[in-house]
Amino acid sequence: MSSRLPARLVERLRAAVGPPAVLTDPADCWAYGYDNSRLQAQPDAVVLASSHEQVAAVVGLCNAARVPLVARGRGTGTTGATVPVRGGVVLSLERMARILAIEPRDRIARVEPGVTNQALQDAVAAHGFFWPPDPTSAAVCTVGGNLACNAAGPRAIKYGTTRDNTLGLRAVTGAGEEIRTGVMTTKGVVGYDFTRLLIGSEGTLAVITEATLKLTPLPEARHTLQATYRSVSAAAAAVSAIMAGPVTPCALELMDRGAIDMIRGYQDLGLGDEVSALLMIEVDGPRHGLDEAADTVVAAAAVDGMIAIARASTAAAAQDLWRARRALSPALRNVAPKKINEDVVVPVSRIPALIDGLGELAARHGITIVNFGHAGNGNIHVNLLIDPDDAGELARAERCLDAAFDLVLSLGGTLSGEHGIGLVKRDFVRREIDPVTLRLMRDVKRQFDPNGILNPDKSLPD
Repeated sequence: MSSRLPARLVERLRAAVGPPAVLTDPADCWAYGYDNSRLQAQPDAVVLASSHEQVAAVVGLCNAARVPLVARGRGTGTTGATVPVRGGVVLSLERMARILAIEPRDRIARVEPGVTNQALQDAVAAHGFFWPPDPTSAAVCTVGGNLACNAAGPRAIKYGTTRDNTLGLRAVTGAGEEIRTGVMTTKGVVGYDFTRLLIGSEGTLAVITEATLKLTPLPEARHTLQATYRSVSAAAAAVSAIMAGPVTPCALELMDRGAIDMIRGYQDLGLGDEVSALLMIEVDGPRHGLDEAADTVVAAAAVDGMIAIARASTAAAAQDLWRARRALSPALRNVAPKKINEDVVVPVSRIPALIDGLGELAARHGITIVNFGHAGNGNIHVNLLIDPDDAGELARAERCLDAAFDLVLSLGGTLSGEHGIGLVKRDFVRREIDPVTLRLMRDVKRQFDPNGILNPDKSLPD
């Protein structure tokens, strides 16, 4: 079948990457038109690049022809950020999956964007290191995708996000020009920080082809705790107390009453009906002194309203404590496979106000909301359990979500912590960012991508 792209452009793309690496049959292209959101659009062609040079050639050709280009990894994002809404070319980076170097003495790794997070973790673990970003999709998500949305995960509370653990990048701008950003050292102040600018930009400024990542030594030991509370307010007070203390946990996860009740419908958690909130806490570090560090966290967690706190004495016991958190996602998928999942962030002290406000919105709009997430940095995953095929319920959910975003901003929060903006949140961005700042951001976009070909209609509102 023929593509809607100019025949001459298709010929040049095939010359750049080899004919088998250019897909134009709609049946072949369809799988590259969606991500882990409910959004989908048909690309006119898919190019499977294998090297930096091929990426530069493809971007240059699309720029000259002013054809939209969307770079993607394995499509695990949840915001529609890789959906080719204007057709054009989808540039798949999944074949660029080489770990170029691991340098233990410098604590860095250089990788291509198609390397999966888990493959990277396995490779650097053999040298005694890990890369801190740990999204739940680590087995399948790519480092390039992590860079695109500044992915994080539970460990971000102690070790930071993707942006905090990346030293430099090699990339191709929308004009087809190669750039190198950052350094290979943990210090460096020469020039503007384009590395942090590109991370989280969702492929709207440049296509990343290589990343220099900062590695962290694996901890000697880890202690796992599970604390239960009579209210979310009590749990939030515990989070504030823990985070104000001298020991920073490597994980501090919250589940509210709705999440706990959801799991109870599928398995016995051994939790009493009085439990309205649960914290999963992990402390890691040198084996010597870790017991004392865990004691410090336990003391901080013992606020008024705590019911009990359990400590795992073995690895098997730790896995058992994590059983509730692991069961949550499957339970949610069974109940509402097409649920809306938003990852908002508020100051830790305002988590109770957020949860209470969401409860009021759920009752007002007739929508079931389940909340859980990374409490240590206020990153709460708000799950609206709906059937989007029910037009009336979808309309109520959209009104509820609109009000939820207003609530988050009124509490001094932000609309996304790690999932990104993509399409689904783009029109809400102007509520958070002032007009002057938005104008400057659009000016930056034009400098990197003068013809506006890179991932159009994403991240910034019209």
